[in-house]
Amino acid sequence: MVKKLVVASNNYNKIREIKQILAQYPLEILSMGEIGVNIDIDENGTTFLENAYKKAKTVYDFLGRKFMVLADDSGLIVKGLNGEPGVHSARFAGEHGNDKKNNEKLLKLLENKNRESRNARFLCTMVLILGVDEVLEVQGEIEGIICEEERGNNRFGYDPLFYVPEYNMTFGEMSAELKNSISHRARALKKLKIEMGKYIEKKV
Repeated sequence: MVKKLVVASNNYNKIREIKQILAQYPLEILSMGEIGVNIDIDENGTTFLENAYKKAKTVYDFLGRKFMVLADDSGLIVKGLNGEPGVHSARFAGEHGNDKKNNEKLLKLLENKNRESRNARFLCTMVLILGVDEVLEVQGEIEGIICEEERGNNRFGYDPLFYVPEYNMTFGEMSAELKNSISHRARALKKLKIEMGKYIEKKV
């Protein structure tokens, strides 16, 4: 029997990636829009986990606790900025989702900073609500360095500034396939896949 899993997002790329990684399970994966959820969720938590749980729980309750709900919260953590932008990554410059202004602010704050201060990591926390008292939590991350200028054609978020030494490229220079196979979200999803496998085995 195919079960519905609702992702607390309308981000097409995110949902496509989730579908690919969880393809082996009998799940129909839907966005909020596809299942008729049109609500604003104030992401005012102080941690990625708080925000992810709030999104998942809000949608889970809105749907009458009838479907599994998955939510994530992700962000960039920069050593020389005491962990900023952190949970404020999407609205670092004040306007939600303005990638250009966010990147400009990040570069400005890191001007004349040394190499160690530019060390950074992308972190993704995921919460999957399976039932009233059944919740899975996983986290994935990848380490990198903030460049002094944008590099690459992929202009999404901080990707043009996030350099991954092992690949000698920024996220902005990588193909979508490569980035999606090594990203913080991909790593969180792979952990989620393992935890889901354990959950399903217990239910059989």
